[in-house]
Amino acid sequence: MDKLKRVLNGNDSPDEESGIMSQLNDSATLSWSTRLKGFLACFIIGILLSFLGSFALFFAKGLKTFAIFYTLGNVVSMASTCFLMGPFNQIQKMFASTRAIATIIVIASFILTLVAALALKNALLALILIIIQSLAMTWYSLSYIPYARDAVRKTVMTCVV
Repeated sequence: MDKLKRVLNGNDSPDEESGIMSQLNDSATLSWSTRLKGFLACFIIGILLSFLGSFALFFAKGLKTFAIFYTLGNVVSMASTCFLMGPFNQIQKMFASTRAIATIIVIASFILTLVAALALKNALLALILIIIQSLAMTWYSLSYIPYARDAVRKTVMTCVV
């Protein structure tokens, strides 16, 4: 469990001396149980928001409401990982060279979905952006699993060719 805590905090080697910023960060952080509770709470709220958005599809102007709830649910779920790693470490990992493009596409799809649903009030565009958002979130999530993207690429290429 200690190894998991160190990896999620970005401290793979506990023997190295830490700098003043690291020591300051360690003294101002939440306990592991509080982090885990915060992660679970945000993640469950995010899933509930996305799930509640699905019910909106049965009402008038439901696609716009669905787009808003679905996007906010994804944002809250994605932000929940900040409790595990800390916000600065999470942002560094999000914009690492292996997942920077995926992160930018995910964030852009969040923003564009909300713009399409709220400002443009275009349900069809919002639906297209929700599909892009889902695919981008999947690709982004796969970047955390070693060799997962390669496996997906090979599978798709095998099916297409």
